Amino acid sequence: MPDSCISAVALSRAFASGKSNPVEVAEAALLKAAAVPAVFLSTTPERAIREAEHSARRWREGRPLSLLDGVPIAWKDLFDIAGKVTTAGSAVFAARQAARADAPLVSAGARTGMVCIGKTGLSEFAFSGLGLNPHFGTAINPRIDDGRRAPGGSSSGAAVAVATGIVPVAVGTDTGGSIRVPSAFNGLTGFRASVARYSREGMVGLSSTLDTCGPLATSVADCVAFDAVIRGVDVVLPKDATIPGIRFVVDPGLLERYCVTEPVAANFERFVARLEDAGAIVERKPLATLSAFSDLMREHGWLGGMEAFLVHRALLDSSDAARIDQRVRTRLEANRAVPPDRPRQLLARRTALIVELTNDLAGATLVMPTTPHVAPLREPLETDPELFARFNLQTLSMTMPGSFLDTPAIALPSGTDADGLPTSVQLMRTQGDDDALLRIASAVEAALFGRASR
Repeated sequence: MPDSCISAVALSRAFASGKSNPVEVAEAALLKAAAVPAVFLSTTPERAIREAEHSARRWREGRPLSLLDGVPIAWKDLFDIAGKVTTAGSAVFAARQAARADAPLVSAGARTGMVCIGKTGLSEFAFSGLGLNPHFGTAINPRIDDGRRAPGGSSSGAAVAVATGIVPVAVGTDTGGSIRVPSAFNGLTGFRASVARYSREGMVGLSSTLDTCGPLATSVADCVAFDAVIRGVDVVLPKDATIPGIRFVVDPGLLERYCVTEPVAANFERFVARLEDAGAIVERKPLATLSAFSDLMREHGWLGGMEAFLVHRALLDSSDAARIDQRVRTRLEANRAVPPDRPRQLLARRTALIVELTNDLAGATLVMPTTPHVAPLREPLETDPELFARFNLQTLSMTMPGSFLDTPAIALPSGTDADGLPTSVQLMRTQGDDDALLRIASAVEAALFGRASR
């Protein structure tokens, strides 16, 4: 866990014992949010204090709404929050009218008693894995190489808000890796849920097929708690979880296929070795599904980009197109010449590959690096469009397969390189198997890091 960050679960325990107060915590979060530029695009101070006051009263009376009652939360600025403009990180969208109501997921958070601090920054339209934004500024984590590194995207502000201790939990979206990549670059835990798990209403979309949501936090335990309270089910936080007998699969060809750098590869191998030392069963074998996905994308392109172009085509055809971040606009326009039937062909192949992955894994959990490299230096990416494009594709290369195959996935810190930059691994299961993934990730966290019982 990054220094100075408290977990959501630990914070709720402090509320229950009277050692901490939701109002004081909310006030501190608002002050921190105002002090760090570009992390929050807007805050909700009146709402936050009102919600915190209600929470404090409930804790005093011994009737909290949920385990996370009173815990501050931030929402990526793709989600509607009543009274706030949903900018999607775009100067064009910033001129729109404020939302009249909360998105259903935001409303669900309020029903659990969580305290809304505001809306976090992102890559424009959520269409980049590096997190740069020329309109509102780029959210920078000063704790990673003195702020010289790209934050990861597109949920950049969400990641930095958690990593700098403003909030314990932030909600992001993930179309090609936008929760997992910023989690990896900032040493966090990020949960990409299967598409069907959370409501996407009241959220600015990018890809109707691939968009999903999920929390960024400092631990699996916090992700489990968020998932449970937001869905209204019991929270299960194992204290003595073990992993003997749990099956994992590693595809040894992935490190070469995705040009994984030595520090990431070394930490990945150490992570896998620790799983085996803890009693896990690790099978090393090529996965035909992942190889087929690589071939499909190389030959036919990225479905998410094609659907993103259709979402924003009217804007691209208008005079406002010139106001779009040129890097984002270039990526969107690259899909203009795609044959009209290509998305349908990819969708059909996707359905078959999801079934093939189920057969490939045979009930096991896939383990692979989250990104092939650590967070790159930010300044060269801002000045060199070709370097940006190359790094963006490489950064997303190991998260895109899971997005296409709709695997629930959770990114976990795996260590640091020689310069202290975080590396990450991701655990993945087949479509819809989110509950099993969270149980297994909890067991891994408890066995390898001893953190689930905090």
